Amino acid sequence: MSVSGLIVQLLNGLAGASSLFLVAAGLSLIFGVTRIVNFAHGSFYMLGIYIAWSLAQALTWGFWLAVPLSALLVGLLGAGVEWLLLRRIYRAPELFQLLATFALVLVAQDAALWCWGPEDLLGPRAPGLSGAVEILGRQFPTYDLFLIAIAPAVLVLLWLLLKRTRWGILVRAATQDRDMAAALGVNQALLFTSVFALGTALAGLGGALQLPREPAHLGLDLQTIGDAFVVVVIGGLGSIPGAYVAALMLGLIKALCIGLGTVELGAFSFSFSKLTLVVEFLVMAAVLIWRPWGLLGSAPSADSHTAQPEAPLRAPGQLAQALTLVSLLTLLLMPWWAQTLPYAMVLGIDLCAAALFAASLHFIMGPGGLHSFGHAAYFGLGAYGAAWLLQGLGLPMEVALLGAPLIAAVAALALGWFSVRLSGIYLAMLTMAFAQIIWAICYQWDGVTGGSNGLTGLWPAPWLADRRAYYWLALGLTALSAWLLRRMLFAPFGYALRAARDSAVRAESIGLNVKRVQWLAFGIAGLFAGLAGAVAAFSKGSISPELFGVGKSVDALVMVLLGGVQTLFGPLLGAVVFTGLQDSIARSTEYWRALLGGVILLLVLLFPQGLVGTLSALRQWFALRWRSP
Repeated sequence: MSVSGLIVQLLNGLAGASSLFLVAAGLSLIFGVTRIVNFAHGSFYMLGIYIAWSLAQALTWGFWLAVPLSALLVGLLGAGVEWLLLRRIYRAPELFQLLATFALVLVAQDAALWCWGPEDLLGPRAPGLSGAVEILGRQFPTYDLFLIAIAPAVLVLLWLLLKRTRWGILVRAATQDRDMAAALGVNQALLFTSVFALGTALAGLGGALQLPREPAHLGLDLQTIGDAFVVVVIGGLGSIPGAYVAALMLGLIKALCIGLGTVELGAFSFSFSKLTLVVEFLVMAAVLIWRPWGLLGSAPSADSHTAQPEAPLRAPGQLAQALTLVSLLTLLLMPWWAQTLPYAMVLGIDLCAAALFAASLHFIMGPGGLHSFGHAAYFGLGAYGAAWLLQGLGLPMEVALLGAPLIAAVAALALGWFSVRLSGIYLAMLTMAFAQIIWAICYQWDGVTGGSNGLTGLWPAPWLADRRAYYWLALGLTALSAWLLRRMLFAPFGYALRAARDSAVRAESIGLNVKRVQWLAFGIAGLFAGLAGAVAAFSKGSISPELFGVGKSVDALVMVLLGGVQTLFGPLLGAVVFTGLQDSIARSTEYWRALLGGVILLLVLLFPQGLVGTLSALRQWFALRWRSP
């Protein structure tokens, strides 16, 4: 590529980085004050571009009036969401906050589907900036130059707002210690609402400004939130200048990869353009390993405004044992229901795979306190590992089923060695980065993984061809795995894992190697997640790269939190309830995501302890009422 072409491509990267900075700045501002990891922030970006499209069609002044109005409307919507929902869960554990905002993603996606339909919507050109200018003999859109100037202008305005106004002083005080700010008379509720409104307005502004460059579509929410998380983590959580530096850096790196294209090195050729699918996650992984708090971030302090920690794991009580027995009897009777409900066996196998997947995540998340946003990587590696052993090496299906979890366990040990050196949201983001890197490799390695089409023809052995026979195998493997996980959690290793979670310093002082214990736990969790993936692969007969997606990892988080993290049975029950709801609602209405999101929101608000914890609390309440005179 010529020098002029490379410069124009870099300018394109800067234009794309401008809107990404606006979204990331809002996300960083919200997290800095409220400490909520707002998974729904990408939805506000999506709504911003949709609302701008509608206003541009309806208003006489068109685009330039639609942009600020859409940002204002999205900000008001964000304030309403904070007032109605989020202020009720500020003291909840971080993962419950994530679960609530994920439910908002589902609701917002179906709301957009209902309002604007499933088709992509192309926006108008920006009046007055629809032409192009000549740069080194090449044409470059005038509007993109405008976008390049927007990011530093917003950065300066935010700096002045935070440094030169009383509101900014209050925001910075709340960021340092919100309890002390409240003791000094600061109205926390009003402050948090205003911060959330400003953060979501920035996301809406970023979406509205992108309208002339890309169409509005329903996939923008998850696509944008992934990129925004990457920018915020690279720059440093809570650092707006860090978000600006990270957005520019990623924009330039992506543009450089596109500009270089395919490079020939002797007999080898390397396609840099394919790196655009994963380059931001490679950068994030490298930054987190080198500087865990981001480029301009600082190490988090253990202050009084952190969310509540997860409750310790409890031994199964009478209620949990009774629920386990009822669930086991129900699963044992499913083959007889298949005589009248042919779909029962397919659903039963899905329930077994989901329960095993959730139990494997709970093993490191509940007792270990290791929050993973990329646990789907091991589920997908189990599925693809089974396919490789079956089709690539020609091994029997039984060997492939048992060998695939070992491939996932090896990968979990390799990636876990880096992951356990971090904690909290940084660990979660690093695991998500690793999962996305694996997804990109799988998506592009056509010769081995089938690329975006995936692989087909993964069927069980002849003696398992009957759905009922394969169901019995899946149920047996799930029951055995759950029993083994329980044995480990209530063995010395499990107590060591919980000691490392509760106080790493004290655990080290009595001779425990905390990192080694957590590293081994990662490998064990990857082993059972890989088994779940292999079971699902032979049930469906085909696999695709979506198995590695962030959505799959979030599904596992939802299952664990829905059931409750305090007992091993909780994730199993959560997996059954979530999978059953997802299946039944999806087959009954086009807007199943909104209904599922509404159910999850109700559970978070009314039953923050999860289903098992809530049932246990109700049982204790009735027992006390019964005994009282």
